[in-house]
Amino acid sequence: MIKVGIIGATGYAGGELVRLLKNHRDARIVWYGSKSYIDKKYYQVYQNMFRIVEDICRDDNLEELAEEADVIFTATPQGFLAGLLKEEILSKAKIVDLSADYRIKDVAVYEKWYGIEHKSPQFIPEAVYGLCELNRSQIMPATRLVANPGCYTTCSILTAYPLVKEGIIDADTLIIDAKSGTSGAGRGAKVQNLFCEVNENMKAYGVASHRHTPEIEEQLGYAAGRQLTLSFTPHLVPMNRGILVTEYASLHRKPDGSLPSYEEIRAVYERYYGKEHFVRLLEKNVCPETKWVEGSNYVDINFVIDERTGRIVMMGALDNLVKGAAGQAVQNMNLLFGLEESEGLDLVPCFP
Repeated sequence: MIKVGIIGATGYAGGELVRLLKNHRDARIVWYGSKSYIDKKYYQVYQNMFRIVEDICRDDNLEELAEEADVIFTATPQGFLAGLLKEEILSKAKIVDLSADYRIKDVAVYEKWYGIEHKSPQFIPEAVYGLCELNRSQIMPATRLVANPGCYTTCSILTAYPLVKEGIIDADTLIIDAKSGTSGAGRGAKVQNLFCEVNENMKAYGVASHRHTPEIEEQLGYAAGRQLTLSFTPHLVPMNRGILVTEYASLHRKPDGSLPSYEEIRAVYERYYGKEHFVRLLEKNVCPETKWVEGSNYVDINFVIDERTGRIVMMGALDNLVKGAAGQAVQNMNLLFGLEESEGLDLVPCFP
């Protein structure tokens, strides 16, 4: 039985980790960490856990937790783990970090976009970027530190990756338009997330400056084999959960001047994702919708060729709290401990 500790267990991603792990056959939560609710019973924070979780919330003592747990999930703000991580901790427990502290390999890029000093850059080289469908071979029992990808980035990268990798699109023309439910902003009280601010409203934010941009550029740059610069614009929409990305790029024409056919592009996606458990390639002309993945670890992907403009429209949808956060973290844990990747994650999407 894997002993699990969660730091940040009372945030939205932490709460989702608890929900998923309570149904995991090979894991047991031994530590519910929450600096804001120390000594409060967990179900008193999340009443849906009444008579399910009787444990009390403990502090965020990472060193003490490493003595009790086999794996630690850190669902914490940027800078938290980087400020505490030591070799002694990693020598005792594996860590799956849901923040951005170890996602970006260039520490200068991290510090520029996040506006904070990285306190433990020595661990960045060994951190594996935990996008399982792309980096599965690197997530193994010997791995000590996994950087769990962000929600926008998971959806954005998976949607475009095969076509960038195969050179089907001109990656320098890539534009990503993304929309997220309000849970993506976290559980903290903020004026801009109040009901009256969000309800009956939709807005762009972080325009030309959102912190997930360099993460997407770095990972798709690996696919392209060179550095990429792309446009990424997120929007907040009045729903609880979900990410929907719509991506636009120019197609490379074939030597005879024609565009790749639907069948040719579909074959590329099938080659990369046809056997993937959690990536669903939809039928022709069916557009992904957030409602069809809600509460699940699935990513729905499809595309439409725009013959008139010579561009392709790629679309992806996922649940930002599951595949975009906690579900992907559990998927990484399963790989770290040599378990079936889907253990605890075969969740049927909720509807309506």
